[in-house]
Amino acid sequence: MRLQRTLIFFLLFLLFAASAQARLLVDPPSGLTARNFFLMDADSGATLAGKDADERVEPASLTKIMTAYLVFRQLQNGNLAMDELVHVSEQAWRTGMTGASRMYIDVGSLVTVEDLIRGMIVQSGNDACVALAERIAGTEAAFVDLMNAQALELGLTNTQFQNSHGLPSTQEQYTTARDIVTLARKLIINFPEYYSFYSEREFTFNNIRQYNRNLLLGRDPSVDGVKTGWTSAAGYNLVTSAKRDDMRLVAVVMGIDAPNTRQGGLARADQSQALLNWGFRQFETVLVRSSGQTIVDPRIWFGSETRLPVGVATDFFASIPRGSQDNLRLEMVVSEHIQAPVNIGDTVGELQLFLGDEPVATHPLVAMRTIDEGNIFRHLTDRVLRMFH
Repeated sequence: MRLQRTLIFFLLFLLFAASAQARLLVDPPSGLTARNFFLMDADSGATLAGKDADERVEPASLTKIMTAYLVFRQLQNGNLAMDELVHVSEQAWRTGMTGASRMYIDVGSLVTVEDLIRGMIVQSGNDACVALAERIAGTEAAFVDLMNAQALELGLTNTQFQNSHGLPSTQEQYTTARDIVTLARKLIINFPEYYSFYSEREFTFNNIRQYNRNLLLGRDPSVDGVKTGWTSAAGYNLVTSAKRDDMRLVAVVMGIDAPNTRQGGLARADQSQALLNWGFRQFETVLVRSSGQTIVDPRIWFGSETRLPVGVATDFFASIPRGSQDNLRLEMVVSEHIQAPVNIGDTVGELQLFLGDEPVATHPLVAMRTIDEGNIFRHLTDRVLRMFH
């Protein structure tokens, strides 16, 4: 619904939050050697820090986050089952024979979906990715189409995949630090029942034990994911997520140069740890409004009722510098001329959060109930009243 003249209400609170976030008044961390990095608050979606976050780079095995996203969606929709047996094609087996990460599945064998998921996430198995892709879409190429369609749906405008695993391709494939963190955040939020796979530190299949390459899983108990990656062109990458108290952060470091695998693994873990520690020290997440609560009930014209309950459809979070809650200010902007019919969920205004005079976040105000058009008597009455309003 279009906003016309606005009626502004000023409210003061100690705790506020938001889902869309503007610039925060804290300097970004220094001393990181990663070519690209990005840090986001998982609840608010706020950008906390970044360096060349929109530069297109090779995704390497971070590609597997999107493959897992589609697998989890199939599980959630009931189109796939954990105990379902998947036939391992020669193509899947050959992908694992390239000398890169693999699960060691045998051609022609039957492997459960659950084992393939662990092989993909814990062991970073390229062969597991292809097997899952073929099960879901028939061919890996068709699955890649689903990956790119899902990327567009999630707003990942600087991401393009060419395979399900992230090995170098003859065709251009790329992502950005911002896009890959956005994807990881969506996976965590949308599939909490499956996210625990990312905290597993080892998995044994075919009598071969392999360990999760995310070294922070054994170092920091607040870290519970997400994914490592490496190619010679991409460098050493790591997407991490950690939750401390009620605050969850998602971070990525990309393009770290190192002379060998051991030093590369340590460097990406150290820099991810530094980025997460900085974020938790500098910021806090606060809740402004919970979903489902009526905040105001403005006049609605020509409706079967005269008042429209208005609130927020989703929890309204914000990330703010620690210790700054006393300086927060919330403004509510509501359309002055709301006309029926109005459907539940229609946007009728906006909450605006400020830190002093600095805009911090906004969140849409929506109709909490459907109100149909009123009868002819209501129309005539409201037309007269509008003349004096």
